[in-house]
Amino acid sequence: MSLDVAATCGDHAGMISQPYQLYVERSDPAKNMARYYAMEIEQTMFGEACLIRRWGRIGKRGQEKRHVFEREEEAVHLFLELLKQKRTRGYRPRTTLRYLQS
Repeated sequence: MSLDVAATCGDHAGMISQPYQLYVERSDPAKNMARYYAMEIEQTMFGEACLIRRWGRIGKRGQEKRHVFEREEEAVHLFLELLKQKRTRGYRPRTTLRYLQS
């Protein structure tokens, strides 16, 4: 197979069909809890779908994990599953604007 010709496959080749991004927070001052959870789906340089998750304490760097999938649909399925879990645990979209401190 020549690398000069675009390979055809059952899945659409190319970019992610739409942007998938999420940022939610969970706060409880009584428990000294202030957490964030962020997800996005991006395309790797090899054309695979990559779900990137970031989480931690608000204002801190936190942790990151990447999941690579051959098909965008697989990444979207995990994205939606994780969203459901986070909503069940009380994570909600940020309601007030925060200013980053240096």
